Amino acid sequence: MNSTIAIFLKDIRSELRTRYALNSLVMFVITTISIVIFAIQAESPGSLIYAGILWIIIFFASMSGLSRTFVSEEERGTTLLLQLSAKPSTVLYGKMAFNIVLLLGLNLFTTILFFLFVPEFTLRRPDIFFLVIIFGTLALAVTSTMLAAIVAKANTKGTLYPVLSFPVLLPMFITVIDATKLAVEGAPFSETLGNFQMLISYLIATFIASSLLFDVIWKD
Repeated sequence: MNSTIAIFLKDIRSELRTRYALNSLVMFVITTISIVIFAIQAESPGSLIYAGILWIIIFFASMSGLSRTFVSEEERGTTLLLQLSAKPSTVLYGKMAFNIVLLLGLNLFTTILFFLFVPEFTLRRPDIFFLVIIFGTLALAVTSTMLAAIVAKANTKGTLYPVLSFPVLLPMFITVIDATKLAVEGAPFSETLGNFQMLISYLIATFIASSLLFDVIWKD
């Protein structure tokens, strides 16, 4: 546990020093929301369209920042040091914790901007929406951490990450978009229960798969 916390704090300090992911994520979100505002203008898309737009922004913003989770270690030449000084599971969980914190901040920032600049996007069930953001963020962070470890070993890191991530994350995004639509429409919690079961199952499955496979990926 102490080693996991140490890796988490190392990544936090490194990010605060360079601000590479923070700057790229913030600028991407601001630019994308501005484009969306100019694109829709007087139009009034339905709740499903707004929910899809919000999660599309979250997906591509996360792709622009989370890919460097392990790539930065390869570029700085610290991968071998981590392999010698920490267990693979420790590295994985420390990186996951960092990505969860980063994505929670990003999604909160994105959601606030979306509400401010797209007033037509109103929530009738904020409690459902809050839970969707939490579980969606956890699932996205856990899955993206594992995929970032795979991509870090490839030559074409920048282009491979979103291509590899999209089919793996697609079931999760379909679920969160549908649940967000229900939150906007004010559906009862019973209607979203299947979506939350799907999200939790996806989160557990990806976490277990990551824990079992990371040892091989990390040492190869």
